[in-house]
Amino acid sequence: MSNARKTFQIPGAFAMRRGGSLASPSIAYETWGELNAARDNAVLIFTGLSPSAHASSSPADPAPGWWEEIVGPSRPIDTRRYFVICTNSLGSCFGSTGPASIDPVTGKPYRLGFPVLTLEDVANAGHAVLRHLGVERLHTVVGPSMGGTTTLAFAAQYPGIAERLLLISCGPRSLPFAIALRSLQREMIRRDPGWENGNYAAGAGPITGMRLARKLGMMTYRSPIEWEQRFGRERIAAERQSGDSFGLDFEIEAYLEAHAQKFTGQFDPNCYLYLSRASDLFDIAEHGGSVAAGLGRIRAKRAMVIGVATDFLFPLHQQRELAEGLRAGVTDVELVELPSIQGHDSFLVDMDRFRPVIQRFFPG
Repeated sequence: MSNARKTFQIPGAFAMRRGGSLASPSIAYETWGELNAARDNAVLIFTGLSPSAHASSSPADPAPGWWEEIVGPSRPIDTRRYFVICTNSLGSCFGSTGPASIDPVTGKPYRLGFPVLTLEDVANAGHAVLRHLGVERLHTVVGPSMGGTTTLAFAAQYPGIAERLLLISCGPRSLPFAIALRSLQREMIRRDPGWENGNYAAGAGPITGMRLARKLGMMTYRSPIEWEQRFGRERIAAERQSGDSFGLDFEIEAYLEAHAQKFTGQFDPNCYLYLSRASDLFDIAEHGGSVAAGLGRIRAKRAMVIGVATDFLFPLHQQRELAEGLRAGVTDVELVELPSIQGHDSFLVDMDRFRPVIQRFFPG
């Protein structure tokens, strides 16, 4: 299969925010469209925790991307008009350097020898890709979920580089509830004997821990309202039941199991641990002494903040806090509150609501 993924190796030592460095780390990215003569039509997308850089299909890679209905020709982020760049996060396992990568110093995988990862590091790696591509200014930085907080980290460290910011289902820092949930996911992985203190062999690892962590993740990404409407108390068919007294009985259980099985084997457990922890560590207050001061550092002409009523990882009051804080340094701030029932993941599935709002933000 063809692959549109490109890889840029950052030259020299890449300093990490909380200490340590990486020797010439690689960052995977994909691009769509062309940079115009004025060099002012570039759009940078930071992803959530688990996606690769493959946000949309292209002739080089026709497989559907994770944001296929948003990025592409004649779509809200129109690749006929904009030069779109999506990076795979530093610390991930889809082409960028992370805990599963080989440490050039030792010749072995970094594993837990990988330095503490922060979203500022992810943002800095994205900025290095921009320099590599010769992009000095951005039309827009876009970030859903963890990508939204990475966008805040980027905007706080490089104020004014981006003319616009599109922040989706994120907040200035994680709330205790979200931290508690992710902490439990990490413990599920680390308590699995197959984790072996991070030293599992390639192709092995904490399969049960990853399954459980993904199931809990899916419970936090969607909403009880959606599941009541979608599954109710529907039972799975008798021929699909295992005969185990405590086996799958309800359709909602089968749904979670299917997502867990799909995720296991696709994502490296150590990478998951590092990115999950980075999400907890981010706090915009570290860029000014308070949330208000940190948001006040950000400079742009326009920002749109989109929140969802049923998102309990980043509830609406956090998007309201974002919008209010951004007004100190952003000329035009618009807050959009959507009544989607799909919870935190609405930006991936509720296209009827998200498409027109994002389309309105991007000039056609």
